[in-house]
Order: sequence, then C-alpha cells, then structure tokens
Amino acid sequence: MSSAGNEKTLKAGLVGFGMIVDETYRPFFETVHETALYQRSTGPVEVSLDAVATRTGSRAEKYLAERGDKVGGFKSFAGDNAIEEMTANGLNFACVASPDDRHFDSCKKLLEAGTHLIVEKPSVLKLQELDELVALAEKNNVTAKVVYHKLFDPDHKKMRTLVYDGILKHVNSGYCSLLEPKAISGKQFAQWITGRNPGTYVAVHYIKLIDYTFGGKLKTITATGQRGLVGDKDGPTWDSCQLRMIYEYESGREAAFDIHTSWVTPDNFPGYVEQEVSFRFDNGLWNGHSRKRGVECTVEEKTPFEIKNSMNNHFNATFIEPWNERSQRGYGIEVIEQFAKEVAEIEFGGPESERQARLEKIRSLGYNDLSADRQTVATVQALEAILEHQAAGDPDCVVRVNDEKGGLVLYRPGSDEAEVLYDGTV
Repeated sequence: MSSAGNEKTLKAGLVGFGMIVDETYRPFFETVHETALYQRSTGPVEVSLDAVATRTGSRAEKYLAERGDKVGGFKSFAGDNAIEEMTANGLNFACVASPDDRHFDSCKKLLEAGTHLIVEKPSVLKLQELDELVALAEKNNVTAKVVYHKLFDPDHKKMRTLVYDGILKHVNSGYCSLLEPKAISGKQFAQWITGRNPGTYVAVHYIKLIDYTFGGKLKTITATGQRGLVGDKDGPTWDSCQLRMIYEYESGREAAFDIHTSWVTPDNFPGYVEQEVSFRFDNGLWNGHSRKRGVECTVEEKTPFEIKNSMNNHFNATFIEPWNERSQRGYGIEVIEQFAKEVAEIEFGGPESERQARLEKIRSLGYNDLSADRQTVATVQALEAILEHQAAGDPDCVVRVNDEKGGLVLYRPGSDEAEVLYDGTV
C-alpha cells in the first residue's frame, strides 16, 4: 500500500476497457493521478491504476501507447486468465466495466482475491449470484458495490431530498423512459447484444432510483417487448421493452411504475439519449427531462452527429475552467470517486483496530452496496425470464415476489404451473 513519500496508496484494477471506461473511469483515474484523493479522515491518498484485464488487450494497449502517461502506466493482461494475473499484483480495489452477462464471474474472482469491488449496473442478473457475491465480500472483509450514477444526477438528488424530507408525500405512480441511439446496439455493443434486451442494460438505472428513493416492497413484475430491427422478429434479441413494477408501502397502499427503454432511436436524434421521468404523489408531481433542462447548440457540419444539439453537461463533459485548466467532470465520474473515498475511509480512516467498524459503516450505504440491491436484481431476473418466455411463444407472464411458492415465482396465463426463479426471500 505504500509509495515513495506517501504511505497511503490505493492500487486499482480495471476489468474491461470499452465505452463506459472512456467516459467515466478513464477521466477519474487521469484526474486522481494528478490530484490524489482527499478527505479529512484520511488526508491525501494516492490512487494508481496498476492493472487492466480485458479479453484481447487491444484497447488497453492502444491507450497505453497514446496517453498511458496520464495515469502513470499500468500492466495490461488479456485472455482467459487475465483477472487472476491482475489480482496477483495485490490490488486494493477493482472496477468491473465489462458487459453485464460477464459481471458475476469477474466479481467472484475479485472478491475471492480479497479485493474491494465496484461493478457497473446491473451488478448481476440473478439473485442466486447476488447472494454468492455478498457472502464472499463478508467472508473476505471487503466491500462489494455497484455503480448507479443516476442517483448522483442533481435532478434525481433533489427529488429524493423532497421525498426524504417529507415534502413530497407518498408516491402513487411513475413513468420513466430511456431511449438509446442505434449506435449502442449496432456498433458499441454489437458483439454483445445477441439474446439481450435494453431493459436490463438501462431500465436498471430507474429501477434503482425508484427502489432507493421511495422504499417499499416489490410485489409484481410484468413486461413485454418488440423485436425485428436489431435481430430477428421471432428471436431472443430485443429492440425495446416495457417493464411494470408494483410496490407496496407500509400504509398498505400500492404504486405502479412503468419503465420504457430502447436502443433503436435514430443516431441523428438531437440528444445523446432521451431520458424522462414523471412521478405523481399525494400532494404533488415531479417531471424531469434530460434534454429540456439543458442547452441547445448547433454547429455547422458537426451537429447532430459529432456534437449533439442537446447535451447533458451534468453527466460528464470536458471543460476549460475559468482558470484555463482542462477538466472532465460530472456525476458519471463523481460516483466512482465517491467509491474510492469509501475504500480509502476503510483502509486509512483510523486505526487498524477500528477497520471492521468502518467497513460495516460503508456496507450500510444502501445506494450502492450489493446487499441493498436485492429488489433491483429481482426485477432484472424477472424481466429476463418474462422476455425469454415471450420469445419462446409464451407471452404475458407475471412474476410474483415473495409468493407462497417462493421468493420469485413466474406464472403463465392459462396455466396452473408455477416456475420458481428464486427460492429464498427477496
């Protein structure tokens, strides 16, 4: 954990080197390499990106050659044993930013090595996997966290503040929409999306926003979707999907939430993505729209492809600061920085004898701890099961939560048979 002139150093690893790394992890590691990490309880802490594990190594090695000095260099490991080789370097924490159907295996290897972990959303695709990772983190006395950067969006933080303070009272219903451009399914993730759906990829942001902001007990999940553009109209690859969740609250009252997602919005759409939320309360209404809150810009021969007409400068943007320093900042980066501060707090926030107490404090943070991700993962698991049945010619299934037959139980219309997706209590 030591480096010359500073005993407080966190050695980091990174699994994956795709689009999200370029947007958030890369600028975080470049910035922290320049400025270090600081909070009063720890003082300055150096953070170094020591190793990267990928399937081929091509993107990581291209970055090393072009601008590796920005992070002080790192070791690039590729192939089937890349994660094992990476952890052999003795890392303090690692970030998993690979496609979500690969999350579980990577996270398991990292936690088995005793490494603090943060993984992109959705953390895993099944509650059985979540149980195993949470148990491994507890066994090896490390944290296991998941990235939900939209919880850091200023608009979403303000809504939660009004709910937390009791100003907005009892949510009745909600609608969320997140529409990605065709480039997501046709280019960035073209090798990954076969048999996948955009709901798992992006609806999870709003599933967590709803679950964390309003609390309550998840009761029922239904879903449907459309095919025929990204893949065959009768195949397992989805263009868009519509998800509904029913929650019950302590009062005994229920609320319904609908989340619509797609990754076939035309690439010349004026915004990077189309994001919208609307929540109705007993005494109020909250409407949010990612494009309408922002700016509009037109540049000849550059918009709307190279530069979008409507841009979300809150998420992540490059700036020339008033003092003429270049920076890249936004809530997509802040969420990773906060995790690094949490790890630093555990390791350097006081005497070693009190480490366990600090660890338990950080684990209690429900916004990102895997142990608090149960209802979100349950919804993802139900969504994928419902769409799998629909692709097999068995539409309109319903998943009940904590049913008399199990924790996650799928029912088909016109059938008395039940399919238990998860035995334990959600």
